[in-house]
Amino acid sequence: MRIISGKYGRRRFDVPTNISARPTTDMARENLFNVLAHRMELEGKTAVDLFAGTGAISFELLSRGCSAVTAVEKARVQCEFIRSVAQRLGEEHLTLVRGDVFRFVESCRQRFDIVFADPPYDLPRFGEVPQLVLASALVGPGTLFVMEHPRAYDFSTLPHFEHQRAYGKVHFSFFAVPATTQNPE
Repeated sequence: MRIISGKYGRRRFDVPTNISARPTTDMARENLFNVLAHRMELEGKTAVDLFAGTGAISFELLSRGCSAVTAVEKARVQCEFIRSVAQRLGEEHLTLVRGDVFRFVESCRQRFDIVFADPPYDLPRFGEVPQLVLASALVGPGTLFVMEHPRAYDFSTLPHFEHQRAYGKVHFSFFAVPATTQNPE
């Protein structure tokens, strides 16, 4: 796993062979972060990485200035790897939650600036993830939600859908919850 840019840029970590996650490719991750960088300043933002896998997205967010990132992952092996990378980096702004993402989405009351979800492509409830996230307390005014998915899925009819990008076999759907504006008095 390679962190592409930011304070941890170019750092590499050997992923254990027994990890079952399908990490986002470097090319897709680099393009995703180019889109994010043109869209918003990551400095000081809060983020949650659902189905964190190797933690590559979480560490990239932290490397580029997010003030706090929560990584949610169910598999023990992946959690141990994420924890070990955080320790090696001395990263104190990562909260690792080992548990079921569906339960986390349902019970978490914290709102995040950025929500990223990269479920396993063979997850039985894969198609439900965007609706569940968009209906949850994780998102609020100004939240950007990014869903990684294969080409077979089209989420363009969901609320707050903005656009989709494709990088090889990896597709990202972007959902932007409008920030509230105050009426002048």
